[in-house]
Amino acid sequence: MAQHVPKSYFQNMMKEGTKHLTGMHEAVFSNLEACTELYKTIKTCYGPKGLNKMVINHLSKLFVTNDAATIIKELEVQHPAAKMIVLASQQQEAECGDGTNFVMILAGSLLEKAIDLLECGLSPSEVIKGYEMAGEKCLEILETLVCHTVKDVKNKEAVIPVVKTAVGSKQDGYEDFLAELISDACSKIMPTHRTFNVDHVRTCKILGAGVLSSTCLRGMVFKRNVESDITSVKDAKIAVYSCPFDIGTTETKGTVLISTAEDLKNFSVDEEKLIENSVKALADLGITCVVSGGKVGDMMLHFANKFNIMVVRLMSKWDLRRLCKSVNATALPNMVPPTAEETGHCSMVQLEEVGDTTVVSFRQERDESAMSTIIIRGSTDNIMDDIERAIDDGVNSVKVLSRDQRCLPGAAATEIELAKQLMTFGEQIPGMEQYAIRKFAEAFEVFPKILAENTGLKANEVLAKMYNAHQDKVSGMNAGSNLEADNCEVMDVVERKVYDIFLTKHWGIKFAVNAACTVLVVDQIIMAKQAGGPKPRKGQADPDDE
Repeated sequence: MAQHVPKSYFQNMMKEGTKHLTGMHEAVFSNLEACTELYKTIKTCYGPKGLNKMVINHLSKLFVTNDAATIIKELEVQHPAAKMIVLASQQQEAECGDGTNFVMILAGSLLEKAIDLLECGLSPSEVIKGYEMAGEKCLEILETLVCHTVKDVKNKEAVIPVVKTAVGSKQDGYEDFLAELISDACSKIMPTHRTFNVDHVRTCKILGAGVLSSTCLRGMVFKRNVESDITSVKDAKIAVYSCPFDIGTTETKGTVLISTAEDLKNFSVDEEKLIENSVKALADLGITCVVSGGKVGDMMLHFANKFNIMVVRLMSKWDLRRLCKSVNATALPNMVPPTAEETGHCSMVQLEEVGDTTVVSFRQERDESAMSTIIIRGSTDNIMDDIERAIDDGVNSVKVLSRDQRCLPGAAATEIELAKQLMTFGEQIPGMEQYAIRKFAEAFEVFPKILAENTGLKANEVLAKMYNAHQDKVSGMNAGSNLEADNCEVMDVVERKVYDIFLTKHWGIKFAVNAACTVLVVDQIIMAKQAGGPKPRKGQADPDDE
């Protein structure tokens, strides 16, 4: 007869179905191993020669990308400790718009080194204290490594090298072309007295041609057709309506008694006169283009053509708001003639054909436009989506640069210099924390190794040559890995203009250290039973999915 195995007191206290993991091996090491596995999955995407991941999400949508932010967003990580790393990288995305992979790799590498420290007998609190000391020292060292400052963010040529590094890690081979395109788009709308808004650089994806056929213009582009016969207007005065461009209808039903044939004739004539007068009022104000957020009535369209007014219909209220920003107009909720302050102005509104796609473009010729649009061309939707993500990273790097113009050496030069100086700092610290600081320094060595492995070079040879170059205290701190060489070579990154943005690295280190310490401080995992009804039987569809 089988013996009854009693539950622990904790399980008796909690609701049935609750999972409880405790102790060094059950809780701490399982957390560290989960985070390490996540970082090993993502690390092959790092750098200009990073490999792509093919991700199919829960809606069966295919993503082919090496953008870490997109990958982790679509993976839907469930492990509670790994989620901490994911949240840290998402915070980095929100703060800087780039550097998500850097955060995940650094946090994962720190936790991988923490496993060795814990197995050697250090307690989690000693490791955390050492990591926090190293993190603070790291940010102090970072201030001394600044190698370049962008003097004028509005100067396109000054911004291109920084944007090129950000885009090059996503689109190797197209970085020169895309960096110029992004810098051009950002310089056209860079404000003088207020902060730069990423949302003001729009993208429009049009299938066909190749990536090198992509262009940039001041203003906005919509994949729409015009409603009217007028297809081009120069120096347009624009009236924007968020309501339908049609005659208003009453909210209640009405009955009209028609007693004679003359009444029947006049009934439609009065309606036509009303519509004609409302369109004529717009024409008298000099309005040459009407943009509507609702349907366009046939009679309204007839009189718009008569008075040579171009009519464009936009389905999205967000597009309508952005257009108002671009042409400096106010969206009117009713069919009333706009005042001078509510009227928008645009240098050119015209219907164009890009490839076999019809687009309406609102072009501005003035020096500082409110919006700029990058028209992305590509042979497949996946390529255009990936180019769009690279452009997003490039635009975000310009935004971060507008906040802080300082730059650091790229190509893993900063990481090796940090590792070297932290190792020296660790040797001067008494107590058990020195071991954690040394491991923190070793964690930075993973970046040149990953860059070398993804390029097909020998990682240990690259690391040895970089350490050797960094022994020179004057120019050594700018020695980075040359990924374009056939052999393991070191280059002067300042000479080659390979820069990383200071704020991206600063916040990346902060978020990675915080995430690693948060995971290390956990000693128990308590998971309540998941809410929800019974799961459907195998072979039967869930009725909610229909």
